[in-house]
Formats: sequence, structure tokens, C-alpha cells
Amino acid sequence: MKKSDLPTKMCPVCNRPFSWRKKWERDWEHVRYCSKRCAGNKTRHQQVNW
Repeated sequence: MKKSDLPTKMCPVCNRPFSWRKKWERDWEHVRYCSKRCAGNKTRHQQVNW
């Protein structure tokens, strides 16, 4: 499968698209952030939007 054919999502923290990865195969529908860094900054991002 080509990388361009993989499903993508938008990260709510950095607003960048990220692609499906093998390690997310079992829980792709629950993946929300592109990286651990963005997952750690999720509360900081939510405060900015208020």
C-alpha cells in the first residue's frame, strides 16, 4: 500500500494531518493526536481556545 493511500486525520493541537501507522492498527479510531508531544499539550491547547 502506498503512503498516499493510507487514511489520515487532523491533529487538534497542531492542526497538521497525520497518517495511519502500523502501531495504531488496532485502535486507529481512538487515535486523536499525532504525537506524544501533542497529547501532552492537549490541556494547554484547550485553554487557549476558551
